Amino acid sequence: MSIISLIIKREFFAKVRNKSFIVMTFLSPLLFVAVAVFIGYLSSMKADVKRVAIHDETGLFAKEFIAQNKEDDQYKYLDLSQIDSQFLKDSIANNGYEGLLLIPKTAAVTDLENKIEFISNGSPSISFIENIQGIIAKKLTKINLENAHLDTLAIKKAQAHVNVNIAKTSGEQGLKGLNEAKIAIGGAFGYLIMMFIIIYGNMVMRSVIEEKTNRIIEIIISSVKPFQLMIGKIIGTSLAGILQFTIWVIIGLSLLFAASAFFGVNVGPSANLSPALMEHSQTEFTGTAQLFIKELWNLPIASILIGFVVYFIGGYFLYSSFYAAIGAAVDNQTDSQQFLLPVIIPLMLSVYVGFFSVVNDPNSTIAVAFSMIPLTSPIVMLMRIPFGVPWWQLAISIALLFGTFLLVVWFAAKIYRVGILMYGKKPSWKELYRWLKY
Repeated sequence: MSIISLIIKREFFAKVRNKSFIVMTFLSPLLFVAVAVFIGYLSSMKADVKRVAIHDETGLFAKEFIAQNKEDDQYKYLDLSQIDSQFLKDSIANNGYEGLLLIPKTAAVTDLENKIEFISNGSPSISFIENIQGIIAKKLTKINLENAHLDTLAIKKAQAHVNVNIAKTSGEQGLKGLNEAKIAIGGAFGYLIMMFIIIYGNMVMRSVIEEKTNRIIEIIISSVKPFQLMIGKIIGTSLAGILQFTIWVIIGLSLLFAASAFFGVNVGPSANLSPALMEHSQTEFTGTAQLFIKELWNLPIASILIGFVVYFIGGYFLYSSFYAAIGAAVDNQTDSQQFLLPVIIPLMLSVYVGFFSVVNDPNSTIAVAFSMIPLTSPIVMLMRIPFGVPWWQLAISIALLFGTFLLVVWFAAKIYRVGILMYGKKPSWKELYRWLKY
């Protein structure tokens, strides 16, 4: 154990004293905050108003679009029905207008459904076209109802707007959007584990490749067993990664709050909301804040935090064993690409399953199965824990994860023992399988 602790200290101090490590530890939060503030600044800027000409030969729709000018600050509609349509088309070609909405006169109003054109130099956005279609369809529907001698006001009053209230079997009031909050919490923890595995797993691999290339490993291996060296590298690198990640979080949050307070830049999701909508949202939030906080406190917070630590350790050690074995098998990072793909695929698959299966049904067969599979359980199970997971499923999942970790470490140590002294040869999958038999 003393030998492993010495290796851990060596790896840890070698990482934290590295100039690139120190620079990126303090530079990365600055870059992240700078990008966040820049995006917040851009989102707070008003876009240029685009002028849209309307040539309405029917005289039925122009007023409907002009009324939109009070609500839409991105497009300004101009009623130019008195001007020749060909002249308006030429103005579009000269960039005088963003586009021309051409509404021809037809024998029947119903014939307009497929004869209206929007002419522009470029391709308009889908939302813009859908907005135009909605305005015209609403007006046509009203005209059709009037032609059918139906009371449009009575029909509007007859339209029902249903709001389903959520309640629990205990009689307490429920809260909408709680499931989305649960998947956001679980997804955030799962995403952190995935990013930590990818970033610092690659660091373990690069460390092995560097020592192997510099032939330092030949001296180290004379007094240390390959298994001890591999475990020491994994733990030492993980401790350095945890330190760096903690510094990132502290500096990043501090800078974000400072930027928001001193520069008045809103870097949150409400950066592009109008003041009236912000005031309405704050009023509505005040009414549900206490209920939402109460529901969040009812979540299995202890299980989430403990599960994060357990699956973080198990998942990182499992994948780092793969990265260390790959680093020992190759001579440079270019050769490692063919072996990295099978390692990355389970991580991508777990994120896909988590967001498309757990969010719909956290207790579905697919969600439960992938929360048991060791290669995907660190992410999928963390997404399931906020919804409540039976203790026996957690026990089986954790046992399989750490059991697989020990098995992978045993196999990885075999590859590590042989590959660490192999130079100048690019191994194949067949050769790796042969090394496992040594």
